[in-house]
Amino acid sequence: MSLLDALLHLFNFAAPALVLALLLPLLSHFLIKKQASALAWWVQAAINFVVGIAVLLVSLWLWSRDGKMAAYALLVLALATSQWLLSRGWRK
Repeated sequence: MSLLDALLHLFNFAAPALVLALLLPLLSHFLIKKQASALAWWVQAAINFVVGIAVLLVSLWLWSRDGKMAAYALLVLALATSQWLLSRGWRK
C-alpha cells in the first residue's frame, strides 16, 4: 500500500465524523434560534470531530471492521449527544 492509498483510507475512515462534526453546529445554530451559543462553532466542530473519531475507533476495535451500520448509528447518537451537551440543551 502506497502512502497515497494509506492517506485515502484514513480520510475515508474519518469523513463521516468530519461531515457530521461540521454540520451539527451549523444546523443547531439555524434550527434553534433562542439558544445563546456557549462556544464558537469551530470549537464545537472540533470537539464533535474528536468524539466522532473516538467512536469510530472504538467501533473498529469492537467489530474488527469499518463501515458497519451499527458503527454509523453509534456515531450519530454520540455526536447528537455531544452537540446537545455543548449547546447546553438541558437548560431548556
